Amino acid sequence: MRVLVLNCGSSSVKFAVIDTDTQKAISSGLVENIGANSYIKAKGPKNGFEKDLDAATHADAIFAVQQYLKEQDLIESIEAVGHRVVHGGKFVKSEPITSEVIDYIKSITLFAPLHEPAHAIGMEEAKKYFPTLPQVAVFDTAFHQTMPVKAFLYAIPYEIYLNQSVRRYGFHGTSHRFVSGEAIRLLGQKPEDTYLITAHLGNGCSAAAISQGKCVDTTMGFTPLEGLVMGTRSGSIDPAILFFLNKTLGYDIDRLDQLLNKESGLLGLSGLSNDMRTVTQAAAEGHERAKIALEVFCYRLAREIGGLAMALPRLDALVFTGGIGENSAVVRERVLNNLTILGFQLDAKKNAQNGKESSGLISKDGTPKAIIIPTNEELLIAMDTEAFV
Repeated sequence: MRVLVLNCGSSSVKFAVIDTDTQKAISSGLVENIGANSYIKAKGPKNGFEKDLDAATHADAIFAVQQYLKEQDLIESIEAVGHRVVHGGKFVKSEPITSEVIDYIKSITLFAPLHEPAHAIGMEEAKKYFPTLPQVAVFDTAFHQTMPVKAFLYAIPYEIYLNQSVRRYGFHGTSHRFVSGEAIRLLGQKPEDTYLITAHLGNGCSAAAISQGKCVDTTMGFTPLEGLVMGTRSGSIDPAILFFLNKTLGYDIDRLDQLLNKESGLLGLSGLSNDMRTVTQAAAEGHERAKIALEVFCYRLAREIGGLAMALPRLDALVFTGGIGENSAVVRERVLNNLTILGFQLDAKKNAQNGKESSGLISKDGTPKAIIIPTNEELLIAMDTEAFV
């Protein structure tokens, strides 16, 4: 089956046409900077290109995507559309898209204000261009809805959870679900007898404890701000810091939002960049704040992995994925060196090769397994969509 996968972000639309039989992308691309200086970058069976685009809205971006797919003679071959949705709220699994689903996504805009409106527009526009095709919403949060109450509740008045649905939801669920499935396959074990920790490390970062194929805890919470140090996000901090900054510097809610989501993390610590490659290089060249940023990032990740291990009866493998997880030998080395209490021992040669010549394995033989597995969220969305069709 050929599935069009749409990922509508706050100012972008990513797309891919996935053949679920071969599990390969026939075409893929990105409309970036919607609203100002937008452009489309795409590749397909006929050609690829990058050009400026006058896309003032997400609706304009979806129009540009379907125009490109027409030019590639792919429109008629598409059999279904799958949509990535950051926050699924009450949904515990992927859902066929109906007007009720779209209305619900609009109703939880405050849960993910930069993403939910874009998702709803993407769905409505896709319905216009593909009115006869089945469409499916695949939620980042759904995989984590198997967390027990002890893991998802905050210690605030219980009525706030009951009345406002304030709880830990978790994110990057499609990635954690995909790589955990791949890890179970690589280990040659049964899902019901496998216990994993998966670390999705990119500009956004999260880790999850997976017991018998189900998530039992994760680092992100009510929003993607909680948990690990990220590219521009602070991760978990003492909430009283917000009160302090309000009283001493006059920071209002909007300023605090900007500070924690856009100015913190690797960028805030290093003063250089949110890109781990830039930070790692600068640290190697002796830049003090870059060295601090790298050390904090790796320590906090190791600390959270150690905490997640507590949720499992044993740990069969630690999985690294995402742009940093798959490509930064320095980060993986530092993290595993901080996890010797769990028995991890790094194989330096395998780690330097990013595990490419050892089926992803980067730990020494006879020690707890650490594995690199490239994520493929688009494929998982396509496979979920096919399952409904």
